[in-house]
Amino acid sequence: MTANRFERSVKKQRRVVVTGVGVVSPLGLDAESSWKNLLAGKSGIAKITKFNTEGFDCQIAGEVKNFNPDPYVHKKEQKKMDLFIQYAMAATDMAIADSKINPESLKTPRAGVIVGAGIGGLPGIENTHTTLMERGPSRITPFFIPMVISNLAGGQIAIKHGTQGVNFCVVSACATGAHSIGEATKYIRDGICDVMIAGGAEATVSPLAMGGFAAMKALSTRNEQPTMASRPFDKDRDGFVMGEGGGILILEELEYAEKRGARILAEVTGYGVSCDAYHMTNPSPGGEGAGRAMQMALQDAGIAPDQISYINAHGTSTPVGDEIETQAIKRVFGDHAKKLLVSSSKSMTGHLLGAAGALESVFCIYALRDQIAPPTINLENPSDGCDLDYVPMHARDGKFTHVLNNSFGFGGTNCSLIFSQLK
Repeated sequence: MTANRFERSVKKQRRVVVTGVGVVSPLGLDAESSWKNLLAGKSGIAKITKFNTEGFDCQIAGEVKNFNPDPYVHKKEQKKMDLFIQYAMAATDMAIADSKINPESLKTPRAGVIVGAGIGGLPGIENTHTTLMERGPSRITPFFIPMVISNLAGGQIAIKHGTQGVNFCVVSACATGAHSIGEATKYIRDGICDVMIAGGAEATVSPLAMGGFAAMKALSTRNEQPTMASRPFDKDRDGFVMGEGGGILILEELEYAEKRGARILAEVTGYGVSCDAYHMTNPSPGGEGAGRAMQMALQDAGIAPDQISYINAHGTSTPVGDEIETQAIKRVFGDHAKKLLVSSSKSMTGHLLGAAGALESVFCIYALRDQIAPPTINLENPSDGCDLDYVPMHARDGKFTHVLNNSFGFGGTNCSLIFSQLK
């Protein structure tokens, strides 16, 4: 009786596939144009236009250009949403359309949303504080709180599309988007949901964010050469470049997707997480924590290290981070590390913080689809300790069955995802 009391039933783990993607990025207003520009090595980084940067150490960013929320959010609703929510709404609509899922099938407790933001509505907070100081508390909009809190990206998505299942927000700094996809995968694997909308969004090209990250000496100050400022793994890198946008994936249980005749882009096979438990902002020496996340993802996928062909690196262009990620890759992949193609799309998009892992997951899925690795631009002179094949300057054809996406965040939080061709 005692043994039976604690006995756990073992269920066959359900498989999770990607059937649709949506993107708003510094490289384009949809997934395909962003991917095309990424492969072409086109930078989305330029001088900031959202505010006057006079006096700021960093005056450049990967802004989303010419975004129009009208097709995705009714005009009267836009004032209730800070920009990161609007990006999430747009990317979700595009992902749903891409998946060709029946919108009515989302209106069920078997469909859920996990969409995160690393910071959330910081511009809305800044603007409302100005209103408070200049016009008084009576002029604060009643929409202020719901327009800035991070979980309202997922909340607004659920309201629009009628999803009644799990709905919460991951906030894990720059690993947010990847964690959101991994956690959503678990809800399908465990049989709680059949469909999940998952990803991340961020819009923090704002005075407080730019000033705050600059005060940490985290940002590049190559203001006169914006397209050359983000240079992961290069010896002349001097910090990351802020980016903004959103990335959303439609995840479905394999049999559910097959039954409706869905086109399957990739399978989510591996999810690994860890914590450095070391420092607020710096990764642990040698990449031990990041390495454990990659090892866990490999174990979850049930594949050997030499079955990975391409890694979309976290690769932020910071002096410390790039070298330690390289060490972590060597730690996990051993001799195979020299055979890997490893690139950083942040060289063109900048760092989208909470949206980065989601956007880069889309790029991994397209790398599988098209059998090509996007380049790392601006990699002219690899720094000491950065001696892998980072696909410098030009995209390169490959043979990919399994690809890995790394996302690491402040606080020592690490996440690795593996996407695979469906067998």
